[in-house]
Amino acid sequence: MKQIKARYYLLIAALCFAAVALIGYYYFFAPFSAQTETTYIYIDSDDSADSVYAKLENVAASASLTGLRTLARHYDYDDNIRTGRYAIEPRVNPIQVFRMLKNGRQKPMMLTIPECRTMEQMAARLSAKIMIDSTTIANALLSNETCQRVGYDTCTIACLFVPNTYEVYWDISISKLLDRMKSEHDKFWTTERKQKAHNLGLEPNQVSTLASIIDEETANNDEKPMIAGMYLNRLKAGMPLQADPTVKFALKDFSLKRIYHNHLQVESPYNTYKNTGLPPGPIKVASIKGIDAVLNSVNHHYLYMCAKEDFSGTHNFAVTYQEHLKNAARYAKALNERDIK
Repeated sequence: MKQIKARYYLLIAALCFAAVALIGYYYFFAPFSAQTETTYIYIDSDDSADSVYAKLENVAASASLTGLRTLARHYDYDDNIRTGRYAIEPRVNPIQVFRMLKNGRQKPMMLTIPECRTMEQMAARLSAKIMIDSTTIANALLSNETCQRVGYDTCTIACLFVPNTYEVYWDISISKLLDRMKSEHDKFWTTERKQKAHNLGLEPNQVSTLASIIDEETANNDEKPMIAGMYLNRLKAGMPLQADPTVKFALKDFSLKRIYHNHLQVESPYNTYKNTGLPPGPIKVASIKGIDAVLNSVNHHYLYMCAKEDFSGTHNFAVTYQEHLKNAARYAKALNERDIK
């Protein structure tokens, strides 16, 4: 009889243990995600524990989310929320997810620096990818104090950015972002590139400024070294660059398809029809192709260029002004025939 009771109690204990283990597994060790692929949640600086749970509801199985909530309450997660981009992989359990969130073990992301014309555009594009809002980014890029901290001013800050793709954390601060861009800029400007710039009588910022003009003149990368050679010839001769894209930048009207005489009257240091030499800074974030086109420019005698009348995106080059006027007349005729104002 005693043996039967003992077995009975053992069975009850075993069943209770199994039930506890099953419940524990169900809430804490079963896969957290209800998805079959890795999903990401983004926790920002104004999130509370409840808003984090709301974001996780779209990812988690119901019981697993309950288990995570239990852990969060026990460890006062609401007082220690870490911002970031977190990867929820299909097979991780609630305990692993909680540890990841609690310890801030976020997943880095790939951030592409765009070739923007203005720093306001840069701010808008970056804020769509990272946690920092566009106002914060724009204020930093338009602040001389912030720009000077990384060696630039508000005219030259576009030189800081080398348009490429970089691995960063989603919640990177503006100061760390600028420091990272400075580090990448310095890596890009190798001894070889600096020496090529020196041979042209230019500083890296001046190369980027000229490259930005060339980028706006054409999307044809093969022609960029030719255009670079022409502008370098003008700089050496003390001639104004007379680059239409600089006028558009001065007017802040990038929709212009034709530049008329009245446009050329704008008072601005960026108007290269009224001012000789380079403008005070880039008119966009220069492309790597544009920068290398300047550093590896074609040595020729052309002083003028005009877009080809076939609208191929390439140019007719000329040594003399008379020859240039003929090229310009053909292009103007083509514009008129297409009624391009």
